[in-house]
Amino acid sequence: MNTQRWMSTQFFTFFMTWGVFLPYWSGWMIYTKGITVSEASLIMSFGLLARGLSTLFAFPYLSERVSSKTLLNIAGIGTLVAILCYIPADSFTSLLMITIVLHVFYPTLMPALDTAAGILVQSKQLRHYGRSRQWGSIGFISIGMVLTIFTGILGDEVIYWALLLGIMGFVALGFLNAPVILTSKPKIEPSQKVGLLQLFRIKHFSLVLTIVILLQAAHATYYNYGYIFLQDIHAPVYLIGLILNIAVIAEIIFFSMADRNFEKFSVGSLLTLSAIGSTLRWILVFTFPNVLVFCLAQTLHAFSFAMGHYAFMKYLIKNIPHAQIPKAQGVYSALALSWSTAVFTVFGGFLYEIEPRYAFIGMIACTIPGLLIALVYRKLEHKKEVLAST
Repeated sequence: MNTQRWMSTQFFTFFMTWGVFLPYWSGWMIYTKGITVSEASLIMSFGLLARGLSTLFAFPYLSERVSSKTLLNIAGIGTLVAILCYIPADSFTSLLMITIVLHVFYPTLMPALDTAAGILVQSKQLRHYGRSRQWGSIGFISIGMVLTIFTGILGDEVIYWALLLGIMGFVALGFLNAPVILTSKPKIEPSQKVGLLQLFRIKHFSLVLTIVILLQAAHATYYNYGYIFLQDIHAPVYLIGLILNIAVIAEIIFFSMADRNFEKFSVGSLLTLSAIGSTLRWILVFTFPNVLVFCLAQTLHAFSFAMGHYAFMKYLIKNIPHAQIPKAQGVYSALALSWSTAVFTVFGGFLYEIEPRYAFIGMIACTIPGLLIALVYRKLEHKKEVLAST
């Protein structure tokens, strides 16, 4: 299996399971384990906290001591064991403890895969990150469509078995041959061993990280309340799954063309476009609360999420030393994809109780500052290019 296909398969398999877990897991616990909505929310909040701690500290620590392939196997097997433990769990406490353990292992696979992709790109073994990453989005959307059919026929119990089978498949693939560079234990010289805070001394890392934290946090309302908002604006129930998947389709299209069409765009330009697209997305949903405009706004996910993520990966590959990529991924996963989303979920929930549309327009509290900072960074990039050419 060549490197491009190996990376694509890894992304596809992981995000296929993520397409089960992210939209359905809270519902599965509520409907099959008999807990309340507030209990499920509390459980998942603690899971996000554990996810942040794991990706910020445990993931970078292990990345310096074991190979990328070994780390993927450890996280995969830990995830499988945690999922099996759900079978006997029948109380709030047991579900809470298992979910915390699950979040220690499972979400770590995301930065681990992006780290592997970054290493392969830096070593010239992976030509197209976007082309491989699009298969993750394809896996996410394909399982969502299939699962909708099976839950309708067999009930919510099928959600658990879909996730279990998916993780078993991911673990099995982990034992196949991987690119040699990913099977070697990292060789880090003592002079290269730096603390987490040293990462922030890399030029403009703090600036870029702040922008992507704001851009990713702006999805909090959509991730948590998009489904019920569609019900509030009277979207046909049988179409809600399809409407939500428009965003993922837009993401797939972006990643399929990103390497070819955005290769010459600077990181600052990509982040600026991402912030503009995100701001427009939430303004549209607020201003025109109807199904047709919501569908149109969904296409802007290509800008609000995919372009922002691609820009961070582009910055990471170009500016972060090989030995520090896992630390950068850990910080990104913890701050941008976990904790900031958790904070703005609470903020969005407060606004949603006042008026559902307010929860969406409230997200420009992230996107507008993100846009302003992105413009500053873009100006710094341009200034650097001018100086380099003189």
